[in-house]
Amino acid sequence: MNRSDGDKVIAGFIPLLDSALLVAAAERGFAAAEGVDLRLVRETSWANIRDRIAIGHFDVAHMLAPMPIAASLNITSLAVPMLAPMTLGLGGNAITVSTGLWRAMEQEGAAANGDPGSTGQGLARAIAKRPVDGTRLRFGVVHPFSGHAYELRYWLAASGIDPDRDVEITVLPPPLMADALKADRLDGYCVGEPWNTAAALAGTGRIVTTKAAIWPGSPEKVLGVTRKWADANGETLAALIRALAKAAIWCGDAANHADLAVLLSGPDYLDCPAEWCRPALGGLIAVSRDVALAVPDFLSFTAPGALQPSTDHSLWFYSQMLRWGQVEHDPEREAIARETYRPDLFAAAMPKAGDPGAGARRDRAGPPQRFYDGVEFTPGDVAGYVAGFAIRA
Repeated sequence: MNRSDGDKVIAGFIPLLDSALLVAAAERGFAAAEGVDLRLVRETSWANIRDRIAIGHFDVAHMLAPMPIAASLNITSLAVPMLAPMTLGLGGNAITVSTGLWRAMEQEGAAANGDPGSTGQGLARAIAKRPVDGTRLRFGVVHPFSGHAYELRYWLAASGIDPDRDVEITVLPPPLMADALKADRLDGYCVGEPWNTAAALAGTGRIVTTKAAIWPGSPEKVLGVTRKWADANGETLAALIRALAKAAIWCGDAANHADLAVLLSGPDYLDCPAEWCRPALGGLIAVSRDVALAVPDFLSFTAPGALQPSTDHSLWFYSQMLRWGQVEHDPEREAIARETYRPDLFAAAMPKAGDPGAGARRDRAGPPQRFYDGVEFTPGDVAGYVAGFAIRA
C-alpha cells in the first residue's frame, strides 16, 4: 500500500469490488497527488466498519449507503452523527440462489435473462409448492441497514413474497456468502461483487437478477465520515474527495479494467482470483459457469450521479427503514435522513467549472427514481409512498 508525506487518513473497507476508488486512490497515486496519505484497513464485516469509525479507529470508511443515515438517526449500535459527502459508484449488487433453488424457479417460469419480474414470480411459485412443514428458505444479506437488505426485500415483496413471513433473512459478511451457499446454510443471498460470481463460477449458485435491474442508477456504497471528523478536517476531506474523483475516472476506463481486476484481487484487498473481479467491471456477468449476460450498467464509477450524493437517494433509504419497521416516521427524522447526504460538500471540493458537481445545490435531487415494477418514489411524500405498499411491516 502506498504512503506519502501528506495528511494521514485511515480508511476502513470491506473486500468488495466497489472499494475500487479507495484502492486505486491509494495504489495509483491519486491520493498522494492531493496531499493525502491514504492508509487502507481491510475489515471483515460491516458491523466492524460501523463500530471502528464510531470509536475513532477510522477517519473515513467505504460504507453501506444507508448506514450513515441509520447512525444519524441513532437506530444502530454505537451510533454517532455521520455524513455521506460522496458516492463511490452506482450498482454492483446481485441476487444469487443455489442451483437447486434455481432449477425449481426455472420450472416455474423464471427467465434466464435476469429479469427481476420473471425471476421473482418464479420464486413465488416455487415457494408456494414447498412442503408445509414450517421450514422457510433462508436468504443472506450483509447488514440490516444495507442496500442489499432493502433491494432483496423490495424484490421479494413486489413478487408477493412477504420477507418477514414467507422467508428467513439473516446477516452474514460478504466474503462468507458463497461458502454458506455451498454448505447449504443459505438458499440465496444479495451481495456485492465478486461474491456472486464466486458462487456462479463454482457451480453452486445462479445469479438471478441485479441491483441495476431492480433499481436502475442507484447508489450502493458511500464515503462515510463522522460529522465531528468532517467539521475538524474540511480541507483534508475535500482533498480526499478530489483524489477519489480522479480514481473514478481511472477505474471507469475500460482500458484499465484488467489492471484494476488484478489490483483488487491482491492479498491486501479482495484476496481472490482476478477472474472473479473482471466480469462485473466490464458489465458481462457470469450468471453461471456456462452463461454470461451483458449488464452494461451493472457497476459504474463515471455515470451521471455516480459520485455526488442525492437527497432523493437518502430519502428512499429512509423510506425503507419506515417500511420495514426500523424507525417511526416524523418530520425531524426525515430531515436528519435528508441532511446526512451532503452534495454541497462534494460540490465544494470540486469547484472548477466542468468538474463533476460544480455549482450543485445542497439539496441536490436526482432524476425520478423508478423501480422495475413501475412504482416511482415520491420524495415529497415519503410516508404516503410507504403506505402505498401492500406488504410492509
